[in-house]
Amino acid sequence: MKQEMQFKTIVAQYCEVKPEEMTNEMRFREDLGFSSLDFMSFLGELEDTFDVELEEEDALQVVTIGEALELLDRLVEE
Repeated sequence: MKQEMQFKTIVAQYCEVKPEEMTNEMRFREDLGFSSLDFMSFLGELEDTFDVELEEEDALQVVTIGEALELLDRLVEE
């Protein structure tokens, strides 16, 4: 759960939504207003923060907060 809040705190740096108001169904572009540049910067910050390496093809499949959290969970477990 700590990881999820840390993740949402990073997301909040790129949008106007507070971490505690985010839901797993929220979409990065449509609901949170991420641009392509925002999303790529966000992914880089995730890699640094959680010490994981994201594959571009996996990252490009991510649309919602829930999908991003699932991907992060899988990478952290490896």
